[in-house]
Amino acid sequence: MNVEEMISWAETPLFWVGAFTVASLTLWLLYRLLTGFRIWVLGNGQLLSPKLGKWAVVTGATDGIGKSYAEELARRGFAMMLISRSQEKLDDVARSIEEQFKVETRTIAVDFGKTDIYSKIEEGLAGLEIGVLVNNVGVSYPYPEYYLHIPDLDNFITNMINVNMTSVCQMTRLVLPRMCERSKGVILNISSASGMYPLPLLTVYSATKAFVDFFSRGLQEEYRRQGILIQSVLPFFVVTKMTRIKKPTLDKPTPERYVAAELTTVGLQSQTNGYFPHAVMGWVTTKLVPTSIVIFLGATMNRLQRTGYLQRRKLREQKNGQSLKTE
Repeated sequence: MNVEEMISWAETPLFWVGAFTVASLTLWLLYRLLTGFRIWVLGNGQLLSPKLGKWAVVTGATDGIGKSYAEELARRGFAMMLISRSQEKLDDVARSIEEQFKVETRTIAVDFGKTDIYSKIEEGLAGLEIGVLVNNVGVSYPYPEYYLHIPDLDNFITNMINVNMTSVCQMTRLVLPRMCERSKGVILNISSASGMYPLPLLTVYSATKAFVDFFSRGLQEEYRRQGILIQSVLPFFVVTKMTRIKKPTLDKPTPERYVAAELTTVGLQSQTNGYFPHAVMGWVTTKLVPTSIVIFLGATMNRLQRTGYLQRRKLREQKNGQSLKTE
């Protein structure tokens, strides 16, 4: 068989292989576009309503994303149970929500860094028909730091695990049984984009947020057939006290803007970045860029932030020392 005969013999099979490949890619692209349009344009904004249950519970409800979740859920008609550490801040937020949205509010002041608080929370939640639980409370590093250089490392570890991980498990334990009895309910677990891959110099925080993501996705598979929606929420940077970002941009939204976008994804995604620019960033950093490069860039960024923080702290200490000498 000469070359021309071989080409002629292979021409038809190659044509159909090529046609099948192009058709498959076209259908995949069309599916992704339609899915993206359904999530980020149409959304699922009507799902979260008091039909799920009269009450919504939000932990870490006095600042940032937690406060915005409380306000947005109150705007949708939920009575609000606000749980955080400071009773004074809780009273302020509760008063503002009652005045603005005309819904009932209750508060529980506890320190999620401790583990003996859940009997108090259980007592406060007794008898409430809870439709939504937002496990938002969290704590991060004061500044990026190497593991062994973290101040008061022993207490730091215990506090971060209790706040970021134990709280999610325990609050879910308290709320999920009654949701299962009614075969409806939504649990939103606020993880972080830091949990999508290791983030050096914020290693413990990153690891706790990876736990929240894995816990959420595993639990969703366990209970989705019982009518429960459990969503893992992985935001990138949002303008909050924790991130110390003050000026919002397209990729760094205000908490209000982020929460409004995120709630439209409930029921459409079990794992979400919650906000379209963040979804693009998540796709790039997990699908296009190798994980090793993402880890390297994250470490580089955090080293720079660490150096800047320590330099500013040293200058403040020198300034304070000079002020004391002058006095």
